[in-house]
Amino acid sequence: MVSSEVVPYAKTGGLADVVGALAIEFAKLGHEVCVILPCYRQVESHGYQMTDYTRLSVPTGDGLIEARVQEVAGPPSRVMEPGGLRVFVVRHDQYFARPGLYQEAGLDYPDNFDRFVFFCRAVMELLVHFGEKDRWQTDVLHLHDWQTALCAVYLRTIYQAKASLKSTRSVLTIHNLGYQGLFPAEHFALTGLSPELFTPAALEFYGAVNLLKGGIVFADLLTTVSPTYSHEIQTSEYGCGLDGVIRARKHVLHGIVNGIDAEIWDPAKDVHLAAPYSLSDMSGKARCKKALQQELGLHQQNVPLLGVIARLTSQKGIDLVIEIIPELMELNVQLAILGTGDVHYEQQVRELAAGYPGRVALRNVFDEGLAHRIEAGADMFIMPSRYEPCGLSQLYSLRYGTVPVVRKTGGLADTVVNYTPRTFKESRVTGFSFADTSATSLLTCLLLALSVYRKKADWQRIVTAGMEQDLSWARSAEIYVQLFEDVLRTGSEGKS
Repeated sequence: MVSSEVVPYAKTGGLADVVGALAIEFAKLGHEVCVILPCYRQVESHGYQMTDYTRLSVPTGDGLIEARVQEVAGPPSRVMEPGGLRVFVVRHDQYFARPGLYQEAGLDYPDNFDRFVFFCRAVMELLVHFGEKDRWQTDVLHLHDWQTALCAVYLRTIYQAKASLKSTRSVLTIHNLGYQGLFPAEHFALTGLSPELFTPAALEFYGAVNLLKGGIVFADLLTTVSPTYSHEIQTSEYGCGLDGVIRARKHVLHGIVNGIDAEIWDPAKDVHLAAPYSLSDMSGKARCKKALQQELGLHQQNVPLLGVIARLTSQKGIDLVIEIIPELMELNVQLAILGTGDVHYEQQVRELAAGYPGRVALRNVFDEGLAHRIEAGADMFIMPSRYEPCGLSQLYSLRYGTVPVVRKTGGLADTVVNYTPRTFKESRVTGFSFADTSATSLLTCLLLALSVYRKKADWQRIVTAGMEQDLSWARSAEIYVQLFEDVLRTGSEGKS
Protein backbone atom coordinates (compact mmCIF):
# COMPACT_ATOMS: atom_id res chain seq x y z
CA MET A 1 0.00 0.00 0.00
CA VAL A 2 1.52 3.29 -1.14
CA SER A 3 0.17 6.60 0.11
CA SER A 4 1.37 10.14 0.67
CA GLU A 5 -0.10 10.04 4.19
CA VAL A 6 -1.04 7.29 6.64
CA VAL A 7 -2.44 7.37 10.20
CA PRO A 8 -0.83 7.46 12.73
CA TYR A 9 2.41 8.54 11.04
CA ALA A 10 1.42 11.55 8.90
CA LYS A 11 -1.95 13.14 8.24
CA THR A 12 -3.63 16.14 6.67
CA GLY A 13 -7.06 14.57 6.02
CA GLY A 14 -9.27 11.54 5.58
CA LEU A 15 -6.91 9.82 3.11
CA ALA A 16 -4.55 9.03 5.99
CA ASP A 17 -7.39 7.55 8.08
CA VAL A 18 -8.53 5.31 5.23
CA VAL A 19 -5.09 3.90 4.38
CA GLY A 20 -4.10 3.37 8.01
CA ALA A 21 -7.33 1.55 8.85
CA LEU A 22 -7.38 -0.56 5.69
CA ALA A 23 -3.81 -1.73 6.21
CA ILE A 24 -4.71 -3.06 9.64
CA GLU A 25 -7.84 -4.79 8.33
CA PHE A 26 -5.91 -6.48 5.51
CA ALA A 27 -3.39 -7.77 8.06
CA LYS A 28 -6.21 -9.02 10.29
CA LEU A 29 -7.51 -11.01 7.32
CA GLY A 30 -4.18 -12.84 7.20
CA HIS A 31 -2.37 -10.97 4.44
CA GLU A 32 1.22 -9.74 4.46
CA VAL A 33 0.96 -5.95 4.18
CA CYS A 34 3.68 -3.39 3.53
CA VAL A 35 2.79 0.30 3.83
CA ILE A 36 5.11 2.84 2.19
CA LEU A 37 5.02 6.62 2.70
CA PRO A 38 7.50 9.51 2.60
CA CYS A 39 9.54 10.28 5.72
CA TYR A 40 8.14 13.71 6.54
CA ARG A 41 9.20 15.74 9.53
CA GLN A 42 5.75 14.92 10.93
CA VAL A 43 6.64 11.21 10.95
CA GLU A 44 9.78 11.83 12.97
CA SER A 45 8.00 14.16 15.41
CA HIS A 46 5.95 11.22 16.74
CA GLY A 47 9.10 9.57 18.05
CA TYR A 48 8.57 6.13 16.52
CA GLN A 49 11.55 3.80 16.47
CA MET A 50 12.97 3.57 12.94
CA THR A 51 15.63 1.16 11.74
CA ASP A 52 17.59 1.32 8.48
CA TYR A 53 16.32 -1.20 5.92
CA THR A 54 18.22 -0.33 2.72
CA ARG A 55 19.59 2.47 0.58
CA LEU A 56 18.43 2.92 -3.00
CA SER A 57 19.88 4.77 -5.97
CA VAL A 58 16.78 6.33 -7.52
CA PRO A 59 16.89 7.41 -11.19
CA THR A 60 15.61 10.98 -11.65
CA GLY A 61 15.79 13.75 -14.21
CA ASP A 62 18.75 15.09 -12.23
CA GLY A 63 20.59 11.78 -12.19
CA LEU A 64 20.73 9.20 -9.42
CA ILE A 65 19.54 10.39 -6.01
CA GLU A 66 19.90 8.30 -2.87
CA ALA A 67 16.83 7.28 -0.90
CA ARG A 68 17.26 5.88 2.58
CA VAL A 69 14.48 3.41 3.39
CA GLN A 70 13.65 2.83 7.04
CA GLU A 71 11.22 0.47 8.73
CA VAL A 72 8.98 2.02 11.37
CA ALA A 73 7.77 0.34 14.54
CA GLY A 74 4.06 1.05 14.90
CA PRO A 75 2.11 1.96 18.05
CA PRO A 76 1.96 -1.06 20.41
CA SER A 77 -1.83 -1.15 20.31
CA ARG A 78 -1.74 -1.61 16.54
CA VAL A 79 0.97 -4.25 16.23
CA MET A 80 -0.12 -7.27 14.18
CA GLU A 81 1.41 -10.72 14.10
CA PRO A 82 5.09 -10.66 13.06
CA GLY A 83 5.32 -9.99 9.34
CA GLY A 84 1.61 -9.20 9.06
CA LEU A 85 1.97 -5.44 8.80
CA ARG A 86 5.18 -3.58 8.08
CA VAL A 87 5.62 0.16 7.57
CA PHE A 88 8.43 1.69 5.52
CA VAL A 89 9.33 5.33 4.97
CA VAL A 90 11.29 6.72 2.02
CA ARG A 91 13.74 9.25 3.37
CA HIS A 92 15.24 12.12 1.40
CA ASP A 93 15.37 15.12 3.68
CA GLN A 94 15.76 17.67 0.90
CA TYR A 95 12.28 16.73 -0.32
CA PHE A 96 10.39 15.61 2.78
CA ALA A 97 11.88 17.07 5.98
CA ARG A 98 9.58 20.10 5.89
CA PRO A 99 6.87 21.53 8.17
CA GLY A 100 4.07 20.52 5.78
CA LEU A 101 3.26 17.50 3.66
CA TYR A 102 2.22 19.34 0.49
CA GLN A 103 2.24 23.03 1.35
CA GLU A 104 3.09 25.79 3.81
CA ALA A 105 1.03 28.87 4.69
CA GLY A 106 -1.63 27.76 2.22
CA LEU A 107 0.78 27.57 -0.73
CA ASP A 108 1.80 24.33 -2.46
CA TYR A 109 5.49 23.52 -2.45
CA PRO A 110 6.79 24.55 -5.90
CA ASP A 111 8.70 21.27 -6.30
CA ASN A 112 5.78 18.92 -5.52
CA PHE A 113 6.15 17.33 -8.95
CA ASP A 114 9.80 16.49 -8.28
CA ARG A 115 9.00 15.26 -4.76
CA PHE A 116 6.30 12.77 -5.69
CA VAL A 117 7.90 11.60 -8.94
CA PHE A 118 10.96 10.79 -6.82
CA PHE A 119 8.77 9.05 -4.23
CA CYS A 120 7.02 6.90 -6.88
CA ARG A 121 10.32 5.95 -8.51
CA ALA A 122 11.79 5.10 -5.10
CA VAL A 123 8.77 2.88 -4.38
CA MET A 124 9.36 0.96 -7.60
CA GLU A 125 13.03 0.48 -6.77
CA LEU A 126 12.01 -0.74 -3.32
CA LEU A 127 9.61 -3.29 -4.83
CA VAL A 128 12.42 -4.61 -6.99
CA HIS A 129 14.60 -4.84 -3.86
CA PHE A 130 11.82 -6.75 -2.08
CA GLY A 131 11.68 -9.28 -4.90
CA GLU A 132 15.36 -9.68 -5.72
CA LYS A 133 16.96 -9.36 -2.28
CA ASP A 134 14.26 -10.48 0.19
CA ARG A 135 12.33 -12.84 -2.11
CA TRP A 136 9.16 -10.98 -1.10
CA GLN A 137 6.72 -11.05 -4.01
CA THR A 138 4.44 -8.04 -4.37
CA ASP A 139 1.13 -9.45 -5.60
CA VAL A 140 -0.90 -6.23 -5.40
CA LEU A 141 0.37 -2.67 -5.50
CA HIS A 142 -2.42 -0.60 -3.90
CA LEU A 143 -2.02 3.11 -4.77
CA HIS A 144 -3.89 6.12 -3.41
CA ASP A 145 -4.59 9.40 -5.24
CA TRP A 146 -2.37 11.42 -7.59
CA GLN A 147 0.74 11.42 -5.41
CA THR A 148 1.25 7.68 -6.01
CA ALA A 149 -0.56 7.16 -9.35
CA LEU A 150 2.68 7.27 -11.34
CA CYS A 151 3.63 3.88 -9.86
CA ALA A 152 0.93 2.27 -12.01
CA VAL A 153 2.50 3.83 -15.10
CA TYR A 154 6.00 2.74 -14.13
CA LEU A 155 4.83 -0.82 -13.47
CA ARG A 156 3.62 -1.18 -17.08
CA THR A 157 6.51 0.69 -18.73
CA ILE A 158 10.00 1.11 -17.25
CA TYR A 159 9.61 -1.78 -14.79
CA GLN A 160 7.57 -4.23 -16.87
CA ALA A 161 10.66 -6.33 -17.69
CA LYS A 162 11.60 -6.85 -14.04
CA ALA A 163 11.13 -10.53 -13.28
CA SER A 164 10.06 -9.89 -9.70
CA LEU A 165 7.22 -7.61 -10.86
CA LYS A 166 5.86 -9.57 -13.83
CA SER A 167 2.85 -10.89 -11.90
CA THR A 168 2.29 -7.73 -9.83
CA ARG A 169 -1.06 -5.99 -10.39
CA SER A 170 -1.80 -2.35 -9.59
CA VAL A 171 -4.95 -0.98 -7.97
CA LEU A 172 -5.56 2.77 -7.84
CA THR A 173 -8.06 4.16 -5.34
CA ILE A 174 -9.43 7.61 -6.20
CA HIS A 175 -10.34 9.36 -2.96
CA ASN A 176 -11.20 12.73 -4.54
CA LEU A 177 -11.12 13.31 -8.29
CA GLY A 178 -10.85 17.05 -7.71
CA TYR A 179 -7.15 16.65 -6.92
CA GLN A 180 -5.32 15.35 -9.98
CA GLY A 181 -1.65 16.35 -9.77
CA LEU A 182 -1.59 18.83 -12.67
CA PHE A 183 1.79 20.28 -13.66
CA PRO A 184 3.31 22.18 -16.61
CA ALA A 185 4.25 20.15 -19.69
CA GLU A 186 7.96 20.92 -19.35
CA HIS A 187 8.02 18.83 -16.16
CA PHE A 188 7.19 15.60 -18.03
CA ALA A 189 10.81 14.73 -18.85
CA LEU A 190 11.54 14.41 -15.12
CA THR A 191 9.38 11.26 -15.00
CA GLY A 192 11.88 9.34 -17.13
CA LEU A 193 8.99 8.08 -19.26
CA SER A 194 9.02 7.93 -23.06
CA PRO A 195 7.87 11.17 -24.73
CA GLU A 196 5.32 8.99 -26.54
CA LEU A 197 3.32 8.86 -23.28
CA PHE A 198 2.79 12.63 -23.28
CA THR A 199 -0.36 12.27 -25.37
CA PRO A 200 -4.12 12.54 -24.71
CA ALA A 201 -4.19 8.73 -24.58
CA ALA A 202 -1.85 8.71 -21.56
CA LEU A 203 -0.61 11.52 -19.28
CA GLU A 204 -1.26 14.67 -21.31
CA PHE A 205 -4.27 16.77 -20.24
CA TYR A 206 -4.99 19.97 -22.17
CA GLY A 207 -1.28 20.69 -22.54
CA ALA A 208 -0.37 19.78 -18.93
CA VAL A 209 0.90 16.66 -17.18
CA ASN A 210 -1.87 14.90 -15.24
CA LEU A 211 -0.47 12.28 -12.86
CA LEU A 212 -3.85 10.94 -11.71
CA LYS A 213 -4.90 10.46 -15.33
CA GLY A 214 -1.79 8.35 -15.89
CA GLY A 215 -2.80 6.11 -13.01
CA ILE A 216 -6.37 5.82 -14.27
CA VAL A 217 -5.16 4.78 -17.74
CA PHE A 218 -2.51 2.29 -16.60
CA ALA A 219 -3.80 0.71 -13.37
CA ASP A 220 -5.16 -2.82 -13.61
CA LEU A 221 -8.05 -2.00 -11.29
CA LEU A 222 -9.69 1.26 -10.22
CA THR A 223 -11.68 1.82 -7.05
CA THR A 224 -13.27 4.82 -5.45
CA VAL A 225 -14.77 5.40 -2.06
CA SER A 226 -18.49 4.86 -2.68
CA PRO A 227 -20.69 3.23 -5.36
CA THR A 228 -22.58 6.46 -6.13
CA TYR A 229 -19.35 8.44 -6.53
CA SER A 230 -18.06 5.80 -8.97
CA HIS A 231 -21.05 6.61 -11.20
CA GLU A 232 -20.92 10.37 -10.62
CA ILE A 233 -17.30 10.69 -11.79
CA GLN A 234 -18.33 9.25 -15.17
CA THR A 235 -20.46 12.37 -15.78
CA SER A 236 -19.37 15.81 -16.96
CA GLU A 237 -20.79 17.39 -13.79
CA TYR A 238 -18.53 15.45 -11.42
CA GLY A 239 -15.82 14.09 -13.74
CA CYS A 240 -13.49 17.11 -13.41
CA GLY A 241 -12.54 16.76 -17.08
CA LEU A 242 -11.66 13.06 -16.76
CA ASP A 243 -15.15 11.60 -17.18
CA GLY A 244 -14.38 10.31 -20.70
CA VAL A 245 -11.16 8.64 -19.53
CA ILE A 246 -13.03 7.02 -16.63
CA ARG A 247 -15.92 5.86 -18.81
CA ALA A 248 -13.40 4.15 -21.06
CA ARG A 249 -12.22 2.13 -18.04
CA LYS A 250 -15.56 1.67 -16.26
CA HIS A 251 -15.28 -2.11 -16.65
CA VAL A 252 -12.48 -2.09 -14.02
CA LEU A 253 -13.98 0.61 -11.76
CA HIS A 254 -15.60 -0.31 -8.43
CA GLY A 255 -17.06 1.82 -5.64
CA ILE A 256 -16.41 0.65 -2.07
CA VAL A 257 -17.73 2.64 0.88
CA ASN A 258 -15.20 3.68 3.51
CA GLY A 259 -15.56 2.47 7.08
CA ILE A 260 -14.60 4.08 10.38
CA ASP A 261 -12.27 3.10 13.19
CA ALA A 262 -14.84 1.59 15.53
CA GLU A 263 -12.38 1.62 18.42
CA ILE A 264 -11.69 5.37 18.28
CA TRP A 265 -15.27 6.30 17.38
CA ASP A 266 -17.25 4.48 20.06
CA PRO A 267 -19.52 6.54 22.36
CA ALA A 268 -19.30 3.82 25.02
CA LYS A 269 -15.51 4.23 25.31
CA ASP A 270 -14.77 7.70 23.90
CA VAL A 271 -12.37 9.49 26.26
CA HIS A 272 -13.32 12.88 24.82
CA LEU A 273 -16.93 12.73 26.06
CA ALA A 274 -18.49 14.02 29.26
CA ALA A 275 -20.32 10.70 29.68
CA PRO A 276 -20.33 7.35 27.88
CA TYR A 277 -23.47 5.95 26.31
CA SER A 278 -24.65 3.11 24.10
CA LEU A 279 -27.83 1.90 22.46
CA SER A 280 -28.70 -0.05 25.62
CA ASP A 281 -28.25 3.05 27.82
CA MET A 282 -28.64 6.41 26.06
CA SER A 283 -28.73 8.53 29.21
CA GLY A 284 -25.15 9.70 28.67
CA LYS A 285 -26.05 11.41 25.39
CA ALA A 286 -28.21 13.98 27.18
CA ARG A 287 -25.30 14.71 29.52
CA CYS A 288 -23.01 15.10 26.52
CA LYS A 289 -25.42 17.64 25.06
CA LYS A 290 -25.50 19.72 28.24
CA ALA A 291 -21.71 19.61 28.53
CA LEU A 292 -21.33 20.71 24.90
CA GLN A 293 -23.73 23.61 25.42
CA GLN A 294 -21.69 24.71 28.41
CA GLU A 295 -18.38 24.36 26.57
CA LEU A 296 -19.57 26.42 23.58
CA GLY A 297 -21.46 29.05 25.55
CA LEU A 298 -24.86 27.96 24.27
CA HIS A 299 -27.98 28.40 26.39
CA GLN A 300 -28.70 25.43 28.65
CA GLN A 301 -32.01 24.62 27.01
CA ASN A 302 -33.57 21.38 25.80
CA VAL A 303 -33.93 22.53 22.19
CA PRO A 304 -32.67 20.80 19.01
CA LEU A 305 -28.91 21.20 18.69
CA LEU A 306 -27.54 20.99 15.14
CA GLY A 307 -23.87 20.26 14.46
CA VAL A 308 -21.59 21.09 11.52
CA ILE A 309 -17.97 19.89 11.30
CA ALA A 310 -16.43 20.73 7.95
CA ARG A 311 -14.05 22.80 5.91
CA LEU A 312 -15.85 26.10 5.45
CA THR A 313 -15.88 25.91 1.66
CA SER A 314 -18.40 25.92 -1.15
CA GLN A 315 -17.78 22.22 -1.79
CA LYS A 316 -19.03 21.44 1.72
CA GLY A 317 -22.11 23.62 1.19
CA ILE A 318 -21.39 25.93 4.12
CA ASP A 319 -22.91 28.81 2.11
CA LEU A 320 -26.26 26.97 2.17
CA VAL A 321 -26.06 26.70 5.96
CA ILE A 322 -25.15 30.38 6.30
CA GLU A 323 -28.10 31.43 4.16
CA ILE A 324 -30.69 29.68 6.34
CA ILE A 325 -29.30 30.53 9.79
CA PRO A 326 -31.68 33.52 10.30
CA GLU A 327 -34.66 31.30 9.50
CA LEU A 328 -33.34 28.49 11.70
CA MET A 329 -33.10 30.93 14.59
CA GLU A 330 -36.85 31.57 14.30
CA LEU A 331 -37.38 27.84 14.98
CA ASN A 332 -35.74 27.88 18.42
CA VAL A 333 -32.77 25.67 17.59
CA GLN A 334 -29.06 25.89 18.36
CA LEU A 335 -26.15 25.51 15.96
CA ALA A 336 -22.55 24.43 16.66
CA ILE A 337 -20.01 24.85 13.83
CA LEU A 338 -16.43 23.59 13.90
CA GLY A 339 -14.00 24.18 11.07
CA THR A 340 -11.73 26.49 9.13
CA GLY A 341 -11.80 27.42 5.48
CA ASP A 342 -12.43 30.33 3.15
CA VAL A 343 -11.93 33.64 4.92
CA HIS A 344 -15.21 35.18 3.75
CA TYR A 345 -17.23 32.20 5.00
CA GLU A 346 -15.42 32.28 8.34
CA GLN A 347 -16.26 35.99 8.65
CA GLN A 348 -19.93 35.46 7.76
CA VAL A 349 -20.37 32.72 10.36
CA ARG A 350 -18.47 34.77 12.94
CA GLU A 351 -20.86 37.68 12.42
CA LEU A 352 -23.90 35.42 12.70
CA ALA A 353 -22.56 33.86 15.90
CA ALA A 354 -22.12 37.35 17.33
CA GLY A 355 -25.66 38.23 16.27
CA TYR A 356 -27.17 35.16 17.94
CA PRO A 357 -25.22 34.76 21.20
CA GLY A 358 -26.03 31.59 23.09
CA ARG A 359 -27.65 30.10 20.01
CA VAL A 360 -24.90 29.93 17.37
CA ALA A 361 -21.37 28.87 18.29
CA LEU A 362 -18.34 28.85 15.98
CA ARG A 363 -14.88 27.43 16.59
CA ASN A 364 -12.39 28.24 13.80
CA VAL A 365 -9.85 25.59 14.77
CA PHE A 366 -9.03 21.95 14.20
CA ASP A 367 -9.95 20.29 17.50
CA GLU A 368 -10.25 16.50 17.41
CA GLY A 369 -11.72 16.28 20.91
CA LEU A 370 -14.36 18.90 20.18
CA ALA A 371 -15.28 17.07 16.97
CA HIS A 372 -16.06 13.99 19.07
CA ARG A 373 -18.08 16.07 21.54
CA ILE A 374 -20.16 17.70 18.79
CA GLU A 375 -20.88 14.29 17.24
CA ALA A 376 -22.07 13.08 20.66
CA GLY A 377 -23.84 16.22 21.91
CA ALA A 378 -25.73 17.27 18.81
CA ASP A 379 -29.18 15.94 17.92
CA MET A 380 -28.64 16.31 14.16
CA PHE A 381 -25.60 16.64 11.93
CA ILE A 382 -25.75 18.76 8.75
CA MET A 383 -23.74 17.81 5.62
CA PRO A 384 -25.05 19.70 2.55
CA SER A 385 -22.01 18.93 0.36
CA ARG A 386 -22.08 19.76 -3.34
CA TYR A 387 -20.05 16.59 -3.83
CA GLU A 388 -18.73 14.08 -1.31
CA PRO A 389 -16.76 11.05 -2.55
CA CYS A 390 -17.58 9.17 0.66
CA GLY A 391 -17.61 11.32 3.78
CA LEU A 392 -16.77 10.15 7.28
CA SER A 393 -18.64 12.59 9.49
CA GLN A 394 -22.04 11.13 8.64
CA LEU A 395 -20.70 7.68 9.61
CA TYR A 396 -19.51 9.04 12.96
CA SER A 397 -22.96 10.61 13.42
CA LEU A 398 -24.74 7.32 12.82
CA ARG A 399 -22.46 5.62 15.33
CA TYR A 400 -23.14 8.35 17.92
CA GLY A 401 -26.93 8.43 17.54
CA THR A 402 -26.84 11.87 15.93
CA VAL A 403 -29.18 11.89 12.94
CA PRO A 404 -27.51 13.09 9.71
CA VAL A 405 -29.18 15.57 7.37
CA VAL A 406 -27.30 15.33 4.08
CA ARG A 407 -27.37 16.19 0.41
CA LYS A 408 -27.96 13.09 -1.71
CA THR A 409 -24.57 12.79 -3.39
CA GLY A 410 -21.62 10.37 -3.43
CA GLY A 411 -21.09 8.43 -0.23
CA LEU A 412 -23.79 10.41 1.56
CA ALA A 413 -26.37 8.85 -0.77
CA ASP A 414 -24.93 5.39 -0.11
CA THR A 415 -24.73 5.55 3.68
CA VAL A 416 -27.81 7.51 4.80
CA VAL A 417 -31.27 5.97 4.28
CA ASN A 418 -33.68 8.85 3.71
CA TYR A 419 -36.88 9.31 5.69
CA THR A 420 -39.98 8.32 3.74
CA PRO A 421 -43.21 6.74 4.99
CA ARG A 422 -42.08 3.40 3.55
CA THR A 423 -38.52 3.42 4.93
CA PHE A 424 -39.84 4.54 8.30
CA LYS A 425 -42.44 1.77 8.38
CA GLU A 426 -39.69 -0.75 7.56
CA SER A 427 -37.45 0.73 10.30
CA ARG A 428 -34.69 1.41 7.75
CA VAL A 429 -34.51 5.20 8.10
CA THR A 430 -31.16 6.48 9.37
CA GLY A 431 -31.41 10.15 8.38
CA PHE A 432 -32.79 12.80 6.04
CA SER A 433 -31.55 13.77 2.59
CA PHE A 434 -32.32 16.28 -0.17
CA ALA A 435 -31.29 16.44 -3.83
CA ASP A 436 -31.14 20.06 -5.00
CA THR A 437 -28.11 22.18 -4.17
CA SER A 438 -30.10 25.04 -2.71
CA ALA A 439 -30.66 26.65 0.67
CA THR A 440 -34.42 26.15 0.23
CA SER A 441 -34.01 22.39 -0.17
CA LEU A 442 -31.76 22.21 2.89
CA LEU A 443 -34.23 24.20 4.97
CA THR A 444 -37.18 22.08 3.80
CA CYS A 445 -35.30 18.92 4.74
CA LEU A 446 -34.43 20.32 8.17
CA LEU A 447 -38.05 21.33 8.77
CA LEU A 448 -39.11 17.72 8.13
CA ALA A 449 -36.39 16.44 10.46
CA LEU A 450 -37.43 18.87 13.19
CA SER A 451 -41.08 17.81 12.87
CA VAL A 452 -40.07 14.17 13.39
CA TYR A 453 -37.74 15.15 16.24
CA ARG A 454 -40.76 16.35 18.22
CA LYS A 455 -42.15 12.78 18.11
CA LYS A 456 -39.71 11.19 20.54
CA ALA A 457 -40.62 7.56 19.86
CA ASP A 458 -40.30 8.03 16.09
CA TRP A 459 -37.01 9.86 16.52
CA GLN A 460 -35.59 7.08 18.69
CA ARG A 461 -36.42 4.53 15.99
CA ILE A 462 -34.26 6.52 13.55
CA VAL A 463 -31.44 6.86 16.10
CA THR A 464 -31.58 3.13 16.80
CA ALA A 465 -31.44 2.18 13.11
CA GLY A 466 -28.37 4.37 12.65
CA MET A 467 -26.52 3.02 15.68
CA GLU A 468 -27.19 -0.55 14.59
CA GLN A 469 -25.35 -0.09 11.27
CA ASP A 470 -22.13 -2.02 10.68
CA LEU A 471 -19.75 0.84 9.91
CA SER A 472 -16.49 -0.99 10.57
CA TRP A 473 -13.75 -1.46 8.00
CA ALA A 474 -14.01 -5.27 8.12
CA ARG A 475 -16.73 -5.53 5.48
CA SER A 476 -15.07 -3.06 3.10
CA ALA A 477 -11.68 -4.76 3.49
CA GLU A 478 -13.19 -8.10 2.47
CA ILE A 479 -14.62 -6.51 -0.70
CA TYR A 480 -11.19 -5.08 -1.55
CA VAL A 481 -9.54 -8.46 -1.03
CA GLN A 482 -12.07 -10.16 -3.32
CA LEU A 483 -11.28 -7.61 -6.04
CA PHE A 484 -7.55 -8.15 -5.51
CA GLU A 485 -7.99 -11.90 -5.90
CA ASP A 486 -10.07 -11.39 -9.05
CA VAL A 487 -7.49 -9.15 -10.72
CA LEU A 488 -4.67 -11.56 -9.82
CA ARG A 489 -6.65 -14.43 -11.33
CA THR A 490 -7.74 -12.66 -14.53
CA GLY A 491 -4.45 -10.89 -15.18
CA SER A 492 -3.59 -7.36 -16.19
CA GLU A 493 -6.05 -5.13 -17.98
CA GLY A 494 -3.72 -2.15 -17.83
CA LYS A 495 -2.46 -0.45 -20.98
CA SER A 496 1.16 -0.42 -22.09
